[in-house]
Amino acid sequence: QVQLVESGGGLVQAGGSLRLACVASGIKFNLGRWYRQAPGKQREVVAANARGGSTNYADSVKGRFTISRDNAETTIYLQMNDLKPEDTAVYYCNAYTDFQEYWGQGTQVTVSS
Repeated sequence: QVQLVESGGGLVQAGGSLRLACVASGIKFNLGRWYRQAPGKQREVVAANARGGSTNYADSVKGRFTISRDNAETTIYLQMNDLKPEDTAVYYCNAYTDFQEYWGQGTQVTVSS
């Protein structure tokens, strides 16, 4: 059974940092992505990390967020620096591998001003 479990969310002041982790069981990440969804808004992709090392970021987080993975390819991370109140959202881990897509349950990130 495939499962993605996120951790690392919480409450932080503007300018602070958080590191999210997503641990996969049952699969390895081919393409790993972090999405977020703020109240009343559509879910949006924040960052993507492909096997081989290529990464992509939403313009709103470039230079502040870094996506990475471990050597075992079972965990992806999202290092978030210089957080802003507009980064407040539920952050979701997404994995695409073997033509299947999987989602985590989400972790809340709240940035206070």
